[in-house]
Order: sequence, then structure tokens, then C-alpha cells
Amino acid sequence: MGLHSIKRVSLLLLGLSCCCHSEVPINGSTPNIIIMLMDDMGWGDLGVFGQPSKETPNLDRMAAEGMVFPNFYTANPLCSPSRASLLTGRLPVRNGFYTTNAHARNAYTPQEIVGGISDDEILLPQMLKKMGYVNKIIGKWHLGHRPNHLPLEHGFDEWFGAPNCHFGPYNNSLKPNIPVYNNSQMVGRYYEEFGINVKTGESNLTQIYLEESLQFLHTQASTQQPFFLYWAVDATHAPVYASKRFLGKSQRGRYGDAVMELDYSVGVILKELRRLGIAKETFVFFTSDNGAAVMSGPNQSGSNGPFLCGKETTFEGGMREPAIAWWPGNIPAGKVSYQLGNVMDLFTTSLALAGLPVPGDRVIDGLDLTPVLLNSSIIDRPIFYYRGNEMMAVRVGQYKAHYWTWSNSWEEFNKGINFCPGQDVPGVTTHAQKEHTMQPLIFHLGRDPGERYPINVMSREYQVVLQQISAVVDQHKRGLVPGVPQLNMCDLAVMNWAPAGCEKMGKCLKAPKSQPWKCEWPH
Repeated sequence: MGLHSIKRVSLLLLGLSCCCHSEVPINGSTPNIIIMLMDDMGWGDLGVFGQPSKETPNLDRMAAEGMVFPNFYTANPLCSPSRASLLTGRLPVRNGFYTTNAHARNAYTPQEIVGGISDDEILLPQMLKKMGYVNKIIGKWHLGHRPNHLPLEHGFDEWFGAPNCHFGPYNNSLKPNIPVYNNSQMVGRYYEEFGINVKTGESNLTQIYLEESLQFLHTQASTQQPFFLYWAVDATHAPVYASKRFLGKSQRGRYGDAVMELDYSVGVILKELRRLGIAKETFVFFTSDNGAAVMSGPNQSGSNGPFLCGKETTFEGGMREPAIAWWPGNIPAGKVSYQLGNVMDLFTTSLALAGLPVPGDRVIDGLDLTPVLLNSSIIDRPIFYYRGNEMMAVRVGQYKAHYWTWSNSWEEFNKGINFCPGQDVPGVTTHAQKEHTMQPLIFHLGRDPGERYPINVMSREYQVVLQQISAVVDQHKRGLVPGVPQLNMCDLAVMNWAPAGCEKMGKCLKAPKSQPWKCEWPH
């Protein structure tokens, strides 16, 4: 979209959150829904997006049989807020998954976090229940680990996985290892019953998550009830892991091994859908929660392709994601859509496929993409890049305007933490928060996907684009009512000391005295 059509976005922006028409699926039935959300997988990790290491034959085949989205985004460059947005259809600043402890800081849900997903938020599985869907999450939840925040309290019927990242191992006196749940009961902990060898990278977790998904598919195929499977595996999050069968098999070290195993698992799931005779009744969407964590180093992180920086930043490498939609007999094979998409759209699109309207009592930021999926339409819409409580940038068409730039602080950078290794762009990848609200940096992402060459502020192109993007931003900010921040307070006493089910296993640990404090978010 160029200068001649960019102005349409500001006219359409207000109506997009509530007035999109959904398309009727070709087969006329209520489809099953599978969302495959990877963890820290980058845009450039798939062969279909240019990765030369040949680790993703099954995902590349999925792309050939479905629709690829090169312009698909997360709602935040960090795990927890991104996942909250996927399941609520709302920006983190609306659903409360942000912090006000400092300006423009990424916040998430470590063990010591007091908060989590608010009871006021309506999650996708809660809506799908109205149409008789059976909802299961497999893998990482990351929206709060205290009892009232767990998945079965927010619409999921079944869960196998963990509430937090698989960091560790811990000694269980200063910090407990993360529990693994089967539904509402703990069945072990990472690094104990569920082993992860940090030294070798060996773990069977991906195979366990694959087997859980196959068992669920078998059960649901026999009951003929519609289902929603949220497959949120985390092998590509540091410390990355893979099972023995895949270790040492890729050209990209341990990270590539993890990608190979995830690709294999995707292939098995799609094959099983066909074997069960439900492929044509099942909509599958594959994407990632944020960009590759390039600060972790080459063996522990992936590729963001041609894009700048990575996870935790609002540059393209932090927020543009791989995305593939697959639905045989409904989505035409071999399609590439240049629609600007967002993980929040999966909320609205899933509801549309299920024949449900979005909640009418709140702003929903996600769009219904069924016209894109079924008719190859293009919907004008902006993409907002938030970091904590600050709108850092906005994309309209091919143009992206940065109102704030920041990679990470000099203090963190001097400790060896680099969010943009080998990609320093003077005046852009700043280590101090730099405000550009009076004269934003504007890039044309078609000509300059790496965000290296800002458009000359004296040019007519800059002046025209600035005027049109400013109207979009002004309209967005006028209608923005921030939610109550959920990620401000921390307390060692709320960690996973004694999860439900620990008594049966003899795994309960004594919690320290409660001494809450304001969480510190360095990035």
C-alpha cells in the first residue's frame, strides 16, 4: 500500500474492531481449531521464509498446502503479553499485561510475579465453550501461576504443561523448580520428573507434548465434538532442548535440532488429522510469540531473517513472526497473503469460524481474517508496536514510524546483553530511550526491511506519510483506555512452592514470608 491508499486506514480504523464481516466456511460446518504457538522462533527459521539449513520440510509443505503470511506480527516483543493478546484479542495495554513501574519496560510472568490474567478478561476458550468446543492447552501457559490464574479457571477443559518458562534447575530452597500440570494437579517438576539436561540439551518434552496432542485428537475424533487445541510448545526458548533422536542432526547446533523436532511434530499432527479423516474440518494456524532471542547467542536462538534486532525490541526482528494457515478444502493451497496480520486476529478469526460474535462490551483489537483466508482479500489496518506502557511505533501500509527507539540500556549492554548483535544502526538502535514524537523516524519497509535508512525528513514523501500516520495514531490514542496493570508486584512467597497435587507426590515446599516489592524490569 503506497501513498495513494495509506489515507484509507485512518478512515477505517475505528470500525475495524467491531464491524468486520466474516465469511462462511466452504463446508458450512463449525471447524476444529488448532493454534500452534512456538516460543522465540524467528521469522527466518523456516525454509519457506528463506532459511537455507533444511530443518523444516513439514512446515514448508504446510505452507505449500496453505497460506503464508510474510507480514504477520505479535502484539508485544515478549512472551507473556503476546500470549495474553492472542487469547483475548486485545493489546497488552488494554488487557493489563504490562507494567507501569518504569517507562516502556517489557514485563512478563516469572515465578515471583503476583499478578496474572485478569478475571475481567474474556479468553478465547471461554467464548468457544458457547458453541460446545472442548478446549485443551498443551505446553506453556505463562499468564500467571497462582491458582486463580491457571488455564482451567479461564475456559480450558484440559491442560498438560507448565505455568512458567523452563528456566532452571533450581535448588528448591531459594527457588523451586517449575511444576508440570496434568489438568489441575501437579505431576512433577522440570529438571526432576521431567528432565532437561542443560549441558547436553537433551529432553523428551517435545515428544511428550506431541503424544499428548495425538491422544487428544484421537479422543475428540471419536466424540465428534468440535475442539480447540492450543499447542504452545517451548523447545526453542533458551535453554533450548531436543530429544536424543534429533540432537546433533541440524546445521545450526542445538537450536536447529529443536526446530527440526518441532517441524517433525507438526508433520505428525497434520498427518494424524488426515488419518482420522478430520483434516478438512480443522483450521490450523502456526506462528510464534515473538522474534528470535538473538541476545542468547547462535546455539540458543534463531534467525529473524532480514529484520533488525530481535526479541524484546519493537524493531521488525522483535515482532514480525512466521505464520502459516492450513485448512484443506477451504484455504486455497500455495497462497501468499501480504495482509498485515497480528496474533490478536486469531481470537477474532477463531470466533468467526465458530459462528460467534466478539464480546460487545470491550474494544477488540484483533481482526476477523476469514475474508483473507477464504477469498484472498486485503483489509487495511495499522500495526501498533507496544513496549510496556508506551506505543513505540506504528506501521501503516509499507511505512513504519518510530516514535520511540530503544534496544536495551547501556548498563545491560555492558554486561554482554545485546538485543541487536552485529546490527548497530546509529540513531536507531539506541541504548538510551530516545523520543521522536515531534519528528518520528519513518522507514519504507518494502525498500528497507532492515530499518537502516530513515526517509529524509525534508522530502515530500516524509511530509505526506507523517500527516497520514499521525491521524491514525491520534485516533488510536483518543480511544485508548489502559487496563489495570497486572505485572507491577513481585513476592518470593507466591512462587511455585506448593502447587495443587504436591501433597500426593511429597513435593510440597515451604514458602518464605511474604514481602512484596515492585518488580524491576531492566528492559
